[in-house]
Amino acid sequence: METTLRGVGVSHGVAIGEVRHMGTAVLEPPAKQITADEAEREQGRARQAVSAVAADLIARGQLAGGEAQHVLEAQAMIAEDPELMADVDRRIAVGSTAERGVYDAFAAYRDLLAGAGEYMAGRVADLDDVRNRIVARLLGVPMPGVPDSDEPYVLIARDLAPADTALLDPALVLGFVTEEGGPTSHSAILARALGVPAIVALPGAGEIAEGTVIAVDGSTGDLFVEPTAEKRAELEAAAAERKAALSASSGPGATSDGHKVPLLANVGGPADVPAAVEAGAEGVGLFRTEFLFLDDSKKAPSEEKQIQSYRKVLEAFPEGRVVVRVLDAGADKPLDFLTPGDEPNPALGVRGLRSLLDHPDVLRTQLTALAKAAEGLPVYLEVMAPMVADRIDAKAFADACREAGLRAKFGAMVEIPSAALRARSILQEVEFLSLGTNDLAQYAFAADRQVGAVSRLQDPWQPALLDLIAMSAEAAKAEGKSCGVCGEAASDPLLACVLTGLGVTSLSMGAASIPYVRATLAKYTLAQCERAAAAARAADSAEEARVAAQAVLSGE
Repeated sequence: METTLRGVGVSHGVAIGEVRHMGTAVLEPPAKQITADEAEREQGRARQAVSAVAADLIARGQLAGGEAQHVLEAQAMIAEDPELMADVDRRIAVGSTAERGVYDAFAAYRDLLAGAGEYMAGRVADLDDVRNRIVARLLGVPMPGVPDSDEPYVLIARDLAPADTALLDPALVLGFVTEEGGPTSHSAILARALGVPAIVALPGAGEIAEGTVIAVDGSTGDLFVEPTAEKRAELEAAAAERKAALSASSGPGATSDGHKVPLLANVGGPADVPAAVEAGAEGVGLFRTEFLFLDDSKKAPSEEKQIQSYRKVLEAFPEGRVVVRVLDAGADKPLDFLTPGDEPNPALGVRGLRSLLDHPDVLRTQLTALAKAAEGLPVYLEVMAPMVADRIDAKAFADACREAGLRAKFGAMVEIPSAALRARSILQEVEFLSLGTNDLAQYAFAADRQVGAVSRLQDPWQPALLDLIAMSAEAAKAEGKSCGVCGEAASDPLLACVLTGLGVTSLSMGAASIPYVRATLAKYTLAQCERAAAAARAADSAEEARVAAQAVLSGE
């Protein structure tokens, strides 16, 4: 009998197929004791396993390319973290085997982060996956990973680590469902990049029996167990309609009555550019430069290396707009040369612009590199600072840009509620705003963006979040300046219409989402978008807001 479950849809499309479950490794090794004479040998085994796993993650990243490569390289850094390895060595020295030492050291690190309220605690899938891979190698058991199958299937897992998500074969994995995770987790972001329908934060999905036929709607978050023939036909018809609309849609983003809404791409570096160009992106709305810095956590990349990377992206969009976010380090992206190591809660500490203002040489080098990278190019360069809290922050950033000789527009990201509340004040110092809805929701609702248990509060349809977006857009309009959205909210086609109705002037998203958003925007007038936005803000919950907006746009 058909039953319906509801999770969080994070990647558009419909997948219908049989369930396959993610394979797991033996997670907990036996607590066997070794002698003092065996300690050096075991420490060597542990180091070899760690190096092998790190190399494997880097190799997987190189195969996957794009944003997946940056994510996996960051995960490899977790494997080789010096403090973790020092703890492993200490545990082996007092009698643990290599595998038990690794297991216990990772467990202690995980507990320490969670107990301290560490923002990085949300990356538990990443941390657990690295541990499992090292322990599996030491025990000589199969690595955790995607099941072998000759036939296409829908994958169900407790959570998916980036190493697995990055190499999913869309020809075999029709879609995936996880019990944990959130809409802005690594798996969700990579699913959108792959174009694989996906649902996260769906408790109980793991109880669905292997081989059961399910239908996954990655747009709504609905999962249908043993769907009827009528439901399958309905979903397939909706998917075919969306595909036809995508094929017919091209050109710049705009509503049906000609109101322009530039559709831009989020990129992490040059490897992400081809997909953005192919999707018809009108430029880059968020160039995440931190991935370049994550290559070596000990020191910042040289000015020359930065120039080369930036120029490759700028050259890809002649006459287009490229918005660069300066280094956003801290919290879940710590850098040894920049990030304090003793903060009790890094998400609320020295992060983003705060960190750069404490290290003006790093900021100056980056701004100088951007200035030189843009020389002689017809690109419209814009540079923005992350984690701007008030006018003082905005002025400090604008002053630094001018001192570096940067000929570009200077902007501020609205990720902290205070920035939305005082947007007009901030706009006295900068020329544009860009809303980072992922972090703005996190700070507005005190809900870690990586924890599935609070994903309800991370839903970008939350009316309170829409209020903060509206305040920012209204302030920008009053000052005659622009206000874009570069958070994952922009990738939801229906929400993109609401954001347009709120007064947002551009939308930036993963390249795979651009055709969906373009086709949906083209179906409605600006007035319809404005009415949908008003209806969503009048609701009392995210679900009510979504339903209200849909009702307005469908003419109900």
